[in-house]
This record gives sequence, structure tokens and C-alpha cells, in this order.
Amino acid sequence: MVPDTAFVRAMRAADLDAVLAIQLACYGAGFVEDGELIARRLAAAPHTGWVAEHGGGVRAYLAGYPSVAGKLTPLHGEFEVAARADSLYLHDLAVHPDAAGLGLGPRLVRHAWAHAAQAGWRHSTLVSVQSSVGFWERQGYAATQPDGAEQQARLATYPGRSVYMIRRLDPA
Repeated sequence: MVPDTAFVRAMRAADLDAVLAIQLACYGAGFVEDGELIARRLAAAPHTGWVAEHGGGVRAYLAGYPSVAGKLTPLHGEFEVAARADSLYLHDLAVHPDAAGLGLGPRLVRHAWAHAAQAGWRHSTLVSVQSSVGFWERQGYAATQPDGAEQQARLATYPGRSVYMIRRLDPA
């Protein structure tokens, strides 16, 4: 019998096929990032990538990295892990459409916040894409501007209406 309970665990290299399948099911062609890039990101930030399993398989994932508030990763860019991080940057959250309504997205986000708070990071930041601003606002994020022209140019690499957002984290 396949368990109905969901759980969150660290993302592993063996999860990349499932992550790519979820990405393809969720995103338009402009947002799909290749497996080699995702593998390099996981290697750069192995402690800030998670998957949610449900029904015997990976149904959602969240990839992030230690960063500095005001800075973001361009679409298809490498993770630039900050040596003196104050934020957890959430680059990619995706839930397979077949797992919609199970609460896996918010569960992964709360798990990430707990990790960030334990690390002493004061914020979580992200770029909202594909009309997801409402979801992120419900998680406590607010729209803000990234720092400077270079970061604004990075934001412009995302197609459509993309919004840089920040949330203050409670200390652990």
C-alpha cells in the first residue's frame, strides 16, 4: 500500500529526473531550466534544496540558497551562494499539478523558513513569476525593489510580470 502522508526531505541528485518532470508539468517553455544547471545549483547549495514526497514519489520541490537581501539570480543563472548570508533566496518552488491542493508548496516553504531561521538568516527573498504574487503574499511576502541597476537587470530576465519579494523571518 502506498502511504498517503507527505513528508519533506533534502533534495538529492537522484531526485533530478523527478524535479525536471515537475518543472515541465508546471512551467511554460521560457521558464524550464536544464538538468545540468539544476545539478550545479544543488551542488552549490546542497542544504537548501528540498522535495516533498507523497504517494510514493516526489511531487514537489523547492530550490534555494544562502543570499543577501536585495540580490537575486537571473533566470537560467548559477546560484551565487553568499559567504555572509542574511537571507534565504527561494529560486524555484513547483508542485506537480496532480498534487495540487495537498498543501505541499506551503509545507516546503515553512520547512525552508525553519532552516533559514536556524541558520540566523533574517529574511527570505524570491522572484514571483506566472501570476504567483497572491500565493506569496499569503505566505507573508511583500513586493520590494532589488538593489541597484544590476539586480533590476537580473529581474528583467524573467518573462512576463515578475516581482521581487521579501519576507522577514522570525529568529529560531
